[in-house]
Amino acid sequence: MAHSSPGTLSLETLDSSDPEPAGQLEEELWQPPCEIPVPLLDPEAECSMDIILVDSSELSSSPSPEPHRDLIAYEVQVNQRAIEDMCICCGSFQVHTKHPLFEGGMCAPCKDKFLDCLFLYDDDGYQSYCSICCAGETLLICENPDCTRCYCFECVDTLVGPGTSGKVQAMSYWVCFLCLPFPRSGLLQRRRKWRGQLKAFYDQQSECPLEMYKTVPVWKREPVRVLSLFGDIRKELMNLGFLENVSGSERLRYLDDVTNIVRKDVEEWGPFDLVYGCMPPLGQACDRPPGWFLFQFHRILQYARPQPSSLQPFFWMFVDNLVLTENDRAIATRFLEIEPVTIQDVCGRAIRNAVYVWSNIPAVRSRHSALVPQEEVSLLAQDRQKAKPPTLGPAKLVKNCFLPLREYFKYFSTELTSSL
Repeated sequence: MAHSSPGTLSLETLDSSDPEPAGQLEEELWQPPCEIPVPLLDPEAECSMDIILVDSSELSSSPSPEPHRDLIAYEVQVNQRAIEDMCICCGSFQVHTKHPLFEGGMCAPCKDKFLDCLFLYDDDGYQSYCSICCAGETLLICENPDCTRCYCFECVDTLVGPGTSGKVQAMSYWVCFLCLPFPRSGLLQRRRKWRGQLKAFYDQQSECPLEMYKTVPVWKREPVRVLSLFGDIRKELMNLGFLENVSGSERLRYLDDVTNIVRKDVEEWGPFDLVYGCMPPLGQACDRPPGWFLFQFHRILQYARPQPSSLQPFFWMFVDNLVLTENDRAIATRFLEIEPVTIQDVCGRAIRNAVYVWSNIPAVRSRHSALVPQEEVSLLAQDRQKAKPPTLGPAKLVKNCFLPLREYFKYFSTELTSSL
């Protein structure tokens, strides 16, 4: 059964008395459209004269409609324009790069949106935006239990065929265009070796200095192995389905004091896929200076890293619940080689809690984890020293940041618990 979030449609069977078998409907669904209706143009509308012809630097001498996503099929099938020369997200002719998942181009604004949003997840465990355009208000959910991808009505109807979203909505079970055994559905064709294409896209187009790991096919995913320092994230990972209730303890090692831990210890316990560390909660008695936790995390992180030649996905996260000084945070950025983001617990306009996060997990650096003004965070830190402990601790605040790891590791539950 698919899950629904606000603005997302579950693909339940809408009419159980539908006489058409699901297989027949699916076979009909993916036939490319036979005719592409010629769009009616308003004769009074202005037409651009500054359209560059394909393979030419000369300006067109005849009027052409403004680029629009609804015209993609017309341009490809009637005007014989190559789909790689159009942005399949918005219909623009100003192509900046190739779409990493499907054949077609991508303009610069859509590229930026894609980088920011592809690995963002909602609380229900599904991706927040369309896997094609990284937008869309109403989404169709893939019902493959190992897939978390969604597709907006507009992309499906534009690239597969008019009315396709309605047919998908009426099906009792639907798997998406990256899960289907055949690569083409209408004009939508997934790229060969799209996982490698996605990694190359991020490495070349993203401003993040850290390399992205290639996502792992479902049949190759293994349970995640975790080293948790100074803060136990067992409960959070168990609620997300990454650890089993029974055997999860065997795959997570928690250490609250690493003073006497040496490289040999970490290598014997490992290998690890995820190293998590955080500052102790405010109010907890501690005889260590704040900077000690940062330096010890960095030391253990070096022991846990795989060999440079290894292709093993390896992730880490360090969380400061507003304890480190400004100088300490600058040192953390230098050692961890990435700028922090601020993740907040907001109620209305009031910030109830916030943490600084350094991590190489995809999408943690999204603009959706926006930085708050420095003086506001400083004021929050001062208030918290006087007030009762915050509602959400550091681990709960960053819990959903671990959801992109579903693209790399096995998870044991198909439904997230209500504690999200």
